[in-house]
Amino acid sequence: MNNVPSKVLLPAWIFQQARGNNDEIKRLVLQYMTRYPNYRIIKVSDSFAVCERHDGLL
Repeated sequence: MNNVPSKVLLPAWIFQQARGNNDEIKRLVLQYMTRYPNYRIIKVSDSFAVCERHDGLL
């Protein structure tokens, strides 16, 4: 099965609150992404979290 990466638009408040601190951005993105339990973050690019989606259907 081919996993096509999905993009999740991250809210602006994450970047505003972190103020350029990469560790804080990472923490806030991980916290926000708990709303998407079947998504695993590959990377953060611009305002998007690029993710793999796992439906648990094997």
